[in-house]
Amino acid sequence: MSQQNAVSSLSPAAAGRPNIYAKTSRSSMLLFILLLVLGIAFAGVNLFNDVQDAGVTGISYIPFLLLGLALLIALGFEFVNGFHDTANAVATVIYTHSLPPTFAVLWSGFFNFLGVMLSSGIVAFGIISLLPVELILQAGSGKGFAMIYALLFSAIIWNLGTWWLGLPSSSSHTLIGSIIGVGVANALIHGHSGTSGVDWDQALTVGYALLLSPLIGFIAAGLLLLLLKLFIRNRQLYQAPEGNRPPPLWIRGMLILTCTGVSFAHGSNDGQKGMGLIMLILVGSMPIAYALNRSIPPGQIPQVAALASQTQRQLLQQFPPPAQMDAPRSVLTAYVASGETLPSVMPALAQLIGSIGAEIHHYGDLDNIPAQAVANTRNDMYLASESIKLLKNSQLTLPADTRQNLTAMKKELDRATRYIPFWVKVVVAIALGLGTMVGWRRIVVTVGEKIGKSHLSYAQGASAELVAMATIGAADAFGLPVSTTHVLSSGVAGTMAANHSGLQLATLRNLACAWLLTLPVSVLLSALLYWLFSQI
Repeated sequence: MSQQNAVSSLSPAAAGRPNIYAKTSRSSMLLFILLLVLGIAFAGVNLFNDVQDAGVTGISYIPFLLLGLALLIALGFEFVNGFHDTANAVATVIYTHSLPPTFAVLWSGFFNFLGVMLSSGIVAFGIISLLPVELILQAGSGKGFAMIYALLFSAIIWNLGTWWLGLPSSSSHTLIGSIIGVGVANALIHGHSGTSGVDWDQALTVGYALLLSPLIGFIAAGLLLLLLKLFIRNRQLYQAPEGNRPPPLWIRGMLILTCTGVSFAHGSNDGQKGMGLIMLILVGSMPIAYALNRSIPPGQIPQVAALASQTQRQLLQQFPPPAQMDAPRSVLTAYVASGETLPSVMPALAQLIGSIGAEIHHYGDLDNIPAQAVANTRNDMYLASESIKLLKNSQLTLPADTRQNLTAMKKELDRATRYIPFWVKVVVAIALGLGTMVGWRRIVVTVGEKIGKSHLSYAQGASAELVAMATIGAADAFGLPVSTTHVLSSGVAGTMAANHSGLQLATLRNLACAWLLTLPVSVLLSALLYWLFSQI
């Protein structure tokens, strides 16, 4: 769509519209290029240093080539996520003339960066746990790379398509659909039921968050606007901007604060998706350097080994092994895939935990584990952690001390396998921040002009942003991914409905279609791509 067509199709809400099509300044372009080069160089240097520190020598160039390509594509996903989603954060400050468009975008990009840097990482591994466990355990195989490329390409293709049409679609929604598609395709390829390829309990939890967040945005933003009208009688707050004049200072400060909060919350939640994918790539491509968290102090290893030994004894006393039992890893892999608690599950978990404890006690430090054993050790830890998580959610009754030890054991296993290096956070933060600076105009026009029939007022913008900030922040605390796009655009629609400003039904219909189609399209696309890549 050309700029001329976009301008000609504007609704009455475009009266007093900001100059969002102003030419990008040369200084902004130079800043963008400088940050891009620094980000790539920073990632390359840290990757090289990590490989050197791990003692990797004489390795083929092919793993490095696959690793570099996968990392670039993963960062490309975060880049697209930046200009697709973060436009929502700046739409209100731009259309209320609280900040000039270029400055608003730079401001939002900076706080996206901070949000990523200060994020917890819970969402990152919550997303990854949706994948079939057998694919996670084979992350370095051909199927592992097929999985990663299918996820990334399907998510990027759909995000770019909806961005080109100016539709605020959800990157979270797209990535979840892509993960489900890979899981279903993997199960069907191996002759299993398609429903067995996904952790549906986790998928339903994530699905509820994605489903309910737009409803929360619509209702809560509308109610907040009505409360503001009830308690704050200042008429300026409920009027559309006059021409291009900025609002009064206190209103302007409030709108900038809400924009800052949404940008930070978006970075802390959405940035973690890229972190999780990159860690999957690093563990699969270079397990000796990234499979285990090397920052754990050696002095803590004896305590973890003692805990593992104690937990093993407790489990074997309560659940003696049957006369005939498959290998512990096979038993637990089947258990995590099916969720069916067989008599052999608890003895298998006891043996696996015991072998992990014996191994780390023998070597005394995760750095000392031989290169050829690192990947297997990491897989055993991941499998034991996932098994404990399932057992905690099952109906199986365990003594209090055993349950406590299992919880402590899972915490230690996760600390060793679910970590994010500092440099990964930095490069994801740069990719998301740079994405904010590019391509934001299409989505901003939709949010600012094409949802309601009247121009966005100061109170409407603040209400939508406050609700989005609170919703995304709460989801981040619970480790759930939500859509910034859906929460904010539905919040704007809620304020328009509460204010009786009128809604543009054509835009809402398009948004609803994008919301409904995202999941099935991304599932189908990633499934087809996974099948194609797995044949190569």
